[in-house]
Amino acid sequence: MHDGTVEHLPVDVRASLRFFAFYLANGTVDVDLLDGIDYRSALFQYGSALEQVFAIYGNVLRLDENGQVLNDGEAQYRAAQWIRAHCDPGYRVEPPFQPWETELHGP
Repeated sequence: MHDGTVEHLPVDVRASLRFFAFYLANGTVDVDLLDGIDYRSALFQYGSALEQVFAIYGNVLRLDENGQVLNDGEAQYRAAQWIRAHCDPGYRVEPPFQPWETELHGP
């Protein structure tokens, strides 16, 4: 019986989020795509760019019926593509982002 309490995110999701935040903060998100780009100053100066990165990561992340993450690499790659486009105006994201990927949720 559901008592109205909110369940925690599955451990696998929390671990994926933690590692993504770690890679993002230490400059190692998708090192192939972002090689030579110092994205940290561009993302951490104002909160909205960092907010968009986490929105994309969270929107793309998919789980199986047991709460296990199915596509952490894909979610990180799509976030890295946005970072690259944000820092390098000549970079074109392929395939282009769909509206659901960049949607910001919340109040």
